[in-house]
Amino acid sequence: MTETGESVEARDQGRGDAPRGPLWWTRRRSAVLDVGLALVSGAECAAQGVPFAREAGIPVGSSVALGALAGLVLVLRRRWPIAVVLVAIAVTPAQMGFLLGTVGLYTLAASDVPRRIIALLAGMQGLGSLIVAAVELQRNVGRDDYGYDPPVWFVPLVSVLMSVGVTAPPVLLGLYVGARRRLVESLRERADGLERELSLLADRAEERAEWARNEERTRIAREMHDVVAHRVSLMVVHAAALQAVARKDPEKASRNAVLIGDMGRQALTELRTMLGVLRSHEAKPSGSAQASGDAPGSVSAGVVEAVRPLARVAEVVEVAAGRGPSEDSEESGGPCLRELDALVGQSRAAGMSVELSVEGEVRSYAWRVEQTAYRVVQEALTNVHKHAAGARTRVRLARRAGEVAVLVENEAPAEGVRGAGLPSGGNGLVGMRERVAALGGGFVSGPTEAGGFRVSAVIPDRG
Repeated sequence: MTETGESVEARDQGRGDAPRGPLWWTRRRSAVLDVGLALVSGAECAAQGVPFAREAGIPVGSSVALGALAGLVLVLRRRWPIAVVLVAIAVTPAQMGFLLGTVGLYTLAASDVPRRIIALLAGMQGLGSLIVAAVELQRNVGRDDYGYDPPVWFVPLVSVLMSVGVTAPPVLLGLYVGARRRLVESLRERADGLERELSLLADRAEERAEWARNEERTRIAREMHDVVAHRVSLMVVHAAALQAVARKDPEKASRNAVLIGDMGRQALTELRTMLGVLRSHEAKPSGSAQASGDAPGSVSAGVVEAVRPLARVAEVVEVAAGRGPSEDSEESGGPCLRELDALVGQSRAAGMSVELSVEGEVRSYAWRVEQTAYRVVQEALTNVHKHAAGARTRVRLARRAGEVAVLVENEAPAEGVRGAGLPSGGNGLVGMRERVAALGGGFVSGPTEAGGFRVSAVIPDRG
């Protein structure tokens, strides 16, 4: 009896979690309740039709049938509550339908019918009850059988109290139940909306986390490429030179071996520095390498294992050259612009003709800016080793207020000169462009008119 009307049915269909009942009922128990109330109301009205037929002088059977039909209208209270109340008002002069009027007013007040209609029909029902009560009291109280002569105000007062007592309680209870139901529905809809918003926020958070993971994977792959490609390219060039002069010029072969060892240690040092950053969130208790994070199967352990052959080659070449491990191999820290001279020197030692020019006053930039500028020059020189071995190369560094500009340009390789035969994955230029774009700078690369290649980058200092 707490939910009535088409709004309840529409809401339950929208939720999709309520069992369906017959016809307009949303639950089978609601149908059973309404049918039971209708049968009781029909029996009541049929019984009340007998005295009404005697007083009105009409056939008893017709009065009983009409009363039963009027009472059975209560089965429609959830579908058409206004019609039920109108029928109750119609049979009130015949002193029929107490249950019909009470339940009908309650159902009407609890439904979504506008308040003005509820007030109008409740007033009509109350007025009808008032008139019937007043007429009945006036008829019975004025009889000599009671031996009581009531005052003038008795009949109006008792009639009003009876009318209010019959009409007000079901209306007030229905208004309370309807307001409570609407409040519960509002809270349920708000909870559903919050649940959908939380689900949407969780999906967006997962998307952002996946994007961040992909960005971090790309950054790590770019760092690995920059660290390994340049050093290994130089090591391949020196190894080829070492093979060519090993018997003819042992002294030069020894110098090349030393250079190979230095480059191997430098590559290993930079890899260790990067892996140290990756492990910075882990606890580092004293003990074995596994306790420090080199657990079998981990990503960092796999990278270290992949690089160790390179380190062993470097150490073997060092021993062959008569040198031990350098203390610099244990130093950490990312590359910066101060190390460009050493970077260019390594390419010169590999036989490349490189000219370095620096413009502007010495300035201090954010570490990301200096590292990016260094990596651009490093990758550009690596590409020269791969694709234009022996070509003259010019490296230009311009220090400006608020930005750093680098330019690496090589001439066309001499005819008949083959490259170093190093594999190329095509990720070098892409990685440089991504690095510079991440800092809001500009990157340009492409062939020159003379047949060479040019790489240019301008990186703003926003650190």
